[in-house]
Amino acid sequence: MIKVAIIGAGAISSAHIEGYLQFKERCRIVALCDLYPEKAEAKREQYGLDAKVVKDYKELLGDGIDLVSVCMPPFVHAPVTIDFLNAGSHVIVEKPMAASLEECDAMIAAAERSGKVLSVIAQNRFRNPVMKLKSVLDSGLAGNILHAQVDSFWWRGHCYYDLWWRGTWEKEGGGPTLNHAVHHMDAMLWMLGQPSEIQAIMSNVAHDNAEVEDLSIAMLRYPNGSLGQITSSVVHHGEEQQFIFQGQNARISAPWKVTASVSRPNGFPERNEELEEQIQDLYNKLPDLPYEGHTAQIDNVLGALETGTPVLIDGASGRSTLELIMSIYKSASTGIKVQLPLQPDDPFYTQEGVKANVPYFYQKGESVENFSDQSITTGSFADKK
Repeated sequence: MIKVAIIGAGAISSAHIEGYLQFKERCRIVALCDLYPEKAEAKREQYGLDAKVVKDYKELLGDGIDLVSVCMPPFVHAPVTIDFLNAGSHVIVEKPMAASLEECDAMIAAAERSGKVLSVIAQNRFRNPVMKLKSVLDSGLAGNILHAQVDSFWWRGHCYYDLWWRGTWEKEGGGPTLNHAVHHMDAMLWMLGQPSEIQAIMSNVAHDNAEVEDLSIAMLRYPNGSLGQITSSVVHHGEEQQFIFQGQNARISAPWKVTASVSRPNGFPERNEELEEQIQDLYNKLPDLPYEGHTAQIDNVLGALETGTPVLIDGASGRSTLELIMSIYKSASTGIKVQLPLQPDDPFYTQEGVKANVPYFYQKGESVENFSDQSITTGSFADKK
């Protein structure tokens, strides 16, 4: 029986708790930790857990915890993760992996030294539309990808950034580019790999209680010359999120849609119904995942611990996503075209370098410690096929 601790009892912790509770025969939540112990107590009562509650996570180090879910603000992901890895626990850490590439490298090094599993939450990979889109891409039926479009559209009210740690470069580490689009960027990198060049702009158009951006647009160039674009936003009503890949032979997307064209003698398009049917048939035959979202990723990590197989999303994956994000911030902050990979001597490799070079759109004013409403949205696709 795998003994689990939840570190941080904020809103996202519910997704972890509910995930673990799907596998009661494989794991048991034995501890909850939060700086505000009453929040952890509330979670214990809500889910009927037989778990102890502590205020300081260090009380759990060396306490025989097998697996830890780190659900704290991004600025403490690295030290908490490293402490538990060094103490012999496996770790699942929420997105984003850390506040800087320097911290990512320290976390990966700790995992390698300890021989323990480090997995970074990227639950979009574990959604049926995304998993199936990846399989169709890998089939090659759509042809070489010429253009990729990723829309990470979210909407957050002005008071969202009233929470004490949100909306600051020091504590949250950034706006939706880091904290919302991270899921979509992970999935895109999984499908297409890392681009070679980034050009980006960002702004704060609706949240004058935050230092960070609430909207960014990035243009990507891949080594083969193909292009991509990523919009990261918390100002889009409806939160309609999508991946669109334009291949040489066909367009495929999540939410699922397939369109294929062939050329007429004059160069104008004609629908290629035969290819559309072939791709649709492949999609239809792909099985649904037994679980989705956080539950599916927890299942993946539990399976890795039980069998010794690799996790789907490891520290290297989490670092790759943060490198793309930091490249977007660098380009949007400096106005220059950024070449990847970022080097350790780059200002955007460290948190101090980032804080010294990004724009501060507004001054963070008065803040609140907690919200009474703990309900959140974690992303979805209109078509759940």
